[in-house]
Amino acid sequence: MPIDRQTLLSIAKSVRSSARSVRAQISPIHPKGYPFVGGFALATIILFWIWSPLGWIGTLLTIWCALFFRNPARVTPIREGLVVSPADGRISMIASVVPPAELELGEMPLQRISIFMSVFNCHVNRSPVAGRIERIAYRPGKFINAELDKASEDNERNALVISTPNNGPVGVIQIAGLVARRIVSFVHEGQTVEAGERFGLIRFGSRLDVFLPEGTQLLVSEGQTAVAGETVLADFQQTDGSRTFRTS
Repeated sequence: MPIDRQTLLSIAKSVRSSARSVRAQISPIHPKGYPFVGGFALATIILFWIWSPLGWIGTLLTIWCALFFRNPARVTPIREGLVVSPADGRISMIASVVPPAELELGEMPLQRISIFMSVFNCHVNRSPVAGRIERIAYRPGKFINAELDKASEDNERNALVISTPNNGPVGVIQIAGLVARRIVSFVHEGQTVEAGERFGLIRFGSRLDVFLPEGTQLLVSEGQTAVAGETVLADFQQTDGSRTFRTS
């Protein structure tokens, strides 16, 4: 039975609508990831030519690479005093420690929130606060497991100090991990950034440390999952005392 023109138009409209819905769910790839995704795709074609099962493995790795470099839009809460997460991942450690010397934040302990990013997390990093980048300091180092506390001192890292209008400086450190071999920065000293604005990325698996003034009211706990640019880590203006948490 032939399909009339109206039915064909209806089907075409439905297909276009479905395609828009699928595209809306797929995050774009950050431009820094194009060479890597392209390299994985090229290797996959070669693997298919050698032996098809290897090609399917290459296909899975290419999909993983595209997901690694995904660059989704985020909805950042905007209010004076809020500190948002600079990275997707698990809050692996909260401690009071002396900040690294290159931050030039003094020798008194500050509150540090460490966020561990696995190879399955989005690795685009975002500014935790609005302010001016006063200092950027890169330091080469080792590539030990980023979950270990000593990774803050021993690993390759890139540190930023962001001065806020009313709440003092905030330190942010990108730390390389076992797999990471390249820290990429998109910003420069003297630049003004907004909370949630992209400032860099780390290739492939790593950690972000955020240093806050001692006494800052923290709103998260160890083991919690953070979303870059959206999860509120702390509030400079909140004074309602310490929070408690429950795992369920």
